Amino acid sequence: MQDPMDFSGKVVLVTGGGKGVGRGISQRFLDCGATVVICGRQAPDELPGDAARRAEFLACDVRDLEQAQQLIDAIVARHGRLDVLINNAGGAPHAEAASASPRFSESIIRLNLLAPLNLCQFANRVMQGQADGGAIINICSVSATRPSPGTAAYGAAKAGLLNLSRSLAVEWAPKVRVNAVTAGLILTEQAELHYGDAAGVARVAAGIPLQRLATPADIGDACLYLASKLAAYVSGADICVHGGGERPAFLDAAQAH
Repeated sequence: MQDPMDFSGKVVLVTGGGKGVGRGISQRFLDCGATVVICGRQAPDELPGDAARRAEFLACDVRDLEQAQQLIDAIVARHGRLDVLINNAGGAPHAEAASASPRFSESIIRLNLLAPLNLCQFANRVMQGQADGGAIINICSVSATRPSPGTAAYGAAKAGLLNLSRSLAVEWAPKVRVNAVTAGLILTEQAELHYGDAAGVARVAAGIPLQRLATPADIGDACLYLASKLAAYVSGADICVHGGGERPAFLDAAQAH
């Protein structure tokens, strides 16, 4: 029986795959034999991989429609196919909604919703012409399903991306499966910038049922499943990778003396 996690011969694109969560996703697919292409505005200092195999890098600002089309065209020209697209690139700095400029809000929506939509369209055109279709995975966030103070536009964009994933799963079936991964709080190289310091990270982790933040590899493993034959009947789904969520604040408030 063929190993369902063997991605040998498969071509996988991970946007923003050179650092943080994207790097963890890229590494897991490389570990399972895939040809991995990553993109970003600048190449990382070191490509994901090991001494034997590394990811390929193509420069692309995913917010630029022409560059996004050229990215997909370049992958097909080089490898003849595209089996998996993982829309991982995204994010937002802290900004109060009352004072954020319209231009700022538009840029956040463009990066976190419109860019993935455009790449989904370009990838779908390729995948629909392949005998075994393809899989698209959109990396969403718990910010899409709960209040996102300080990153309101980001949360709204991720909520849009979650709905988009469900809609595309209906429109593009049966050739292309589209799913979402709702990621929780993740321990990346920038975690302490968000949570203050190591002690802050520990306090945040204590509020998560599994008592730790996710690792990039945790998100990568969810993507592996959704892209694999084990998920052949999974489309339009949202897999929450958040360690059980966040403990409701009212529980601690009620117990406070």
